[in-house]
Amino acid sequence: MVFDTAWEGPLLSMAHKANHYGTVSPVTTNYDPHLLAFAYQYCDSLTALHSRSFHLASSLLPADKRRAVRALYAFCRVTDDIVDRPQPGDDVLTTLMAWRQMALQATPSEEDLVAVAWTDARTRYHVSQWYAEQLIDGVAQDLQQTRYQTFEELAAYSYGVASTVGLMSMHIIGFAGQQAIPYAIKLGVALQITNILRDVGDDWRAGRVYLPAEELAAFGLSEADLAAGRVTPRWREFMRFQIGRNRRLYEEAWPGIGMLNSDGRFAIAAAAGLYRAILDDIERHDYDVFSRRAHVSTWGKLAALPGLWWRSRS
Repeated sequence: MVFDTAWEGPLLSMAHKANHYGTVSPVTTNYDPHLLAFAYQYCDSLTALHSRSFHLASSLLPADKRRAVRALYAFCRVTDDIVDRPQPGDDVLTTLMAWRQMALQATPSEEDLVAVAWTDARTRYHVSQWYAEQLIDGVAQDLQQTRYQTFEELAAYSYGVASTVGLMSMHIIGFAGQQAIPYAIKLGVALQITNILRDVGDDWRAGRVYLPAEELAAFGLSEADLAAGRVTPRWREFMRFQIGRNRRLYEEAWPGIGMLNSDGRFAIAAAAGLYRAILDDIERHDYDVFSRRAHVSTWGKLAALPGLWWRSRS
């Protein structure tokens, strides 16, 4: 695989280091089976509530891997919500650090169902704890940084909040070897950039701009254009460029799906394909990401699955 040393090289280094040094040694935890079943069911409900696309894609996995990746989703959801949806009066950083300690200890409190399920899942599948730490660090970055100058900066952020999720999922699903890691990194960046392009309006209203300032300027745009929220010829050109690169990232990441265990390929192909379809919806609505949130209908998702199944086999 040929990769861009400007942004992929440093991310590969972080991923390999985490994979090498951070793997947990126990095979299982010692929680009561009834508690574990309840904890995993809670994570399943959380996933269904917050992400219909991920819930649908993960339903294509065998039962044991399905519940593990939904525990991973719940861990990510709780981490995100601490920063993005803080409780009134919360000291967000203190709350996040308390969650970090809870979620990454060997035996978290039985009262925290997400931490219980996630700890069991990551120990069963030997998921590197360093990946989980990198994810929490990536989410915490939102507390300090709300602007990005270059794509390289944005890719590093995307690694923390998204590629780490792919790398942890890869351990749950099973993969052929170290050569799969660059593809997981690239797919994570692709998924996060799709999020960013979809949520331009919402992020602006929250005081955040993830679009690289350098690239906005190259198309004659500034934050004033984001504030105005108008679809102009310059905005269309900018979004065509962003979507074109994003699609290339998906294509370049796709061969990595063939390096996963066969029982997990369709699920990851579905997750990637359904998310990529958001780009089509943005285009169909003339690149308006200011007044609406791009999405794929339930029927659209179901209609896409046969083609994604076929492609995942080949």
